[in-house]
Amino acid sequence: MIKINNGTDVDLDLLEIKDVIDISLLQKFQDNFAESMNIASVTVDVNGNEVTKPSSYTDFCANYTHSTKIGDDRCAESHRRGGEEAAKTGRPYIYTCHAGLIDFAAPIVVDGKQIGTILGGQVLTSSPNESKFRQTAKEIGVNENGFVEAANKVKVTSEKGVRAAAEVLYIIANALSKIGYEELKIKGMSQVLSDNFNQISATMEELSASSVNVTNNQHTLSEEIVNVKKISMEINSILDSIKSIADQTKMLGLNASIEAARAGEAGRGFGVVAKEIGNLSQNSKQTALKISELTSKIQQSVDKTIESSNSTLETTEQQSSAIQEVTANLQEVTQLTDKLNTMANAKK
Repeated sequence: MIKINNGTDVDLDLLEIKDVIDISLLQKFQDNFAESMNIASVTVDVNGNEVTKPSSYTDFCANYTHSTKIGDDRCAESHRRGGEEAAKTGRPYIYTCHAGLIDFAAPIVVDGKQIGTILGGQVLTSSPNESKFRQTAKEIGVNENGFVEAANKVKVTSEKGVRAAAEVLYIIANALSKIGYEELKIKGMSQVLSDNFNQISATMEELSASSVNVTNNQHTLSEEIVNVKKISMEINSILDSIKSIADQTKMLGLNASIEAARAGEAGRGFGVVAKEIGNLSQNSKQTALKISELTSKIQQSVDKTIESSNSTLETTEQQSSAIQEVTANLQEVTQLTDKLNTMANAKK
């Protein structure tokens, strides 16, 4: 499995051809190219394992050279050396295989790292030397006559033609791998982008919900503060009544004292009561005045609180509106990143 760090860094050591190239597309191109050019080809990974099926293999290779273990092992070793030479230069490498045919190795490179090789050829640049081919047939253990006959059927072409064929396969395969590699990185980035925006969107939704609660609480607080002010005003109204009653009581006590004085000895006890009524009215008035002073201070504090609360409420409403707008924008961006992620993950 390909490891992608931070949405952009691909672990090239784990990268395989199938991760960046649609193998079925590569197979189709390889088959059509081999048939049209009459040049065999196959794509292998960095370990030499076939990634595609062989295209247009000659009878010479398929039914003779690869028919014995010795021949098959020699072919594998020949391909390995060709691949190594191609890897050194990063370009197609033309060589003569162990059996005497002309082959080539075209490296598939991604970001400076080779992930595979296209092997091709199975052609000759001149008529086969019968004695050499008979010697090879003996060494790998196949019928000499059949081997020579198959060699005579191998296509004879120019080295220039072989080099051109190798170049075409190299260009196409590396173009496909580069496109696939970029798509792989886009896939990783779009996934990370989608995840991040989903997280941000979820956080903003929570924040939006919290801001609505704060706004609602602020409305409730403002209403309660107004209620406190109303109650304070009602208290002042009651205190005014108390002061009025105290004044009237004082006048009543004063009148009672006058009448008690006129009554002489008979009104002495009534005079004491009248005096206490006067003291009570005076204390009531003083208490009412002190309470009035306190409620006045409370009203002043409440007025400042209301002013501050209204300012806070306006701010929280603006914040709530801004958060809701940001949330809406984030949801739109999230939808776009989801579409990007879907497109990036779509099959080629």
